[in-house]
Amino acid sequence: MKAGIHPAYNVLKVTCACGHSFETRSTHKGDMRVEICSNCHPFFTGKQKLMDTEGRVDRFVKILAKSAEVKRKRAEAVAAK
Repeated sequence: MKAGIHPAYNVLKVTCACGHSFETRSTHKGDMRVEICSNCHPFFTGKQKLMDTEGRVDRFVKILAKSAEVKRKRAEAVAAK
């Protein structure tokens, strides 16, 4: 490697939104703040955190319930004939 052309590889502190912090090395200058880390990510923890800000999941569940109701009514109508 040529001397003097590579960035400094310094120790820095990474802090997550969940409060967990750890030290690592990087060429980034200063400390880093991240939104999610291995301490709070569902893939690593095995816990699912559902963040539904627009109500998409609730809307899907309602549509699914209506669909099941329609299917049930059709089956009753066919059975009554």
